[in-house]
Amino acid sequence: MRRALALIAVAGAALLSGCGFTPMYGEMGPGGGIGAGLSRIAVTTPDNRLGYRLREQLEDAFGRDGSAQPLYRLTTEVQQERRPLGRRIDDTASRYELTVKADWTLTPVSGGAPIKGTQTTTTTYAAADQPYAAIAAQQDGEDRAAADLARLIRLDMMRALAGQ
Repeated sequence: MRRALALIAVAGAALLSGCGFTPMYGEMGPGGGIGAGLSRIAVTTPDNRLGYRLREQLEDAFGRDGSAQPLYRLTTEVQQERRPLGRRIDDTASRYELTVKADWTLTPVSGGAPIKGTQTTTTTYAAADQPYAAIAAQQDGEDRAAADLARLIRLDMMRALAGQ
């Protein structure tokens, strides 16, 4: 049974390689997979807390190599909207919904046509009565939104680069 499954897997890989399939994360070919060049992307984000967290998450997602010259420059524009959800008896919000939209542009350093995209994510967080707890909950929501946006932007960029 195992031998049959192994033969099917090998046959499937051979068929896919014959039709031009290249894995995004693979090390095929002289330049590696699509993910190999991501470590050479310089990231620019807005100069605020959410922008800083997004840049941090993107650099982690790309595996940024600061010692190598960048091949691409990624710029982002971030907009966030906070909406109250649920009401307590005193007419204050019991939860908030945070929607963050990021427009990104990936430009080759050597020149060429930029690649553009937009990603949106939504997170929720509880509203607290204590001021410090309310700030901490909001910042946690922003951190989760930045992590999700970084993941979505990375996947979007890999799809766009694979199509080139």
